[in-house]
Amino acid sequence: MNNEEIHAILDRYWEATVALDLEKVHEFYHDDIVVEFPQSGERIRGKHNIYELRKHYPTKTSYKILRTRGEANFWVTELIVTYEDERPVNGVAIMEFRNDKVAHETLYFAYPFEPPEWRSQWVERIR
Repeated sequence: MNNEEIHAILDRYWEATVALDLEKVHEFYHDDIVVEFPQSGERIRGKHNIYELRKHYPTKTSYKILRTRGEANFWVTELIVTYEDERPVNGVAIMEFRNDKVAHETLYFAYPFEPPEWRSQWVERIR
């Protein structure tokens, strides 16, 4: 597959994610998908397990997709996840493709924070 085709697949994947359409989201995964959360040290193996985990997630979420970039079989999406009654969390999804489906996904999340004053002379605020 070329870059445009994979980018189009990811656009549809993120549209389904934003719409909270679990069935549609999981159509984009290989049956043997591996999803990792390095910050909590967790690995989920198999489409069924990640589907069930998300189906039983105890709070509602919403998503804002900021941008997706990649090449060949390696793609990165920056996003913001907002959990019900909580502040937004910045996220990065790293996806590795095998043919036309996601074979491996690694997810990182971090709360935004105010930058320290000491470096203000060298930076530009992006918010």
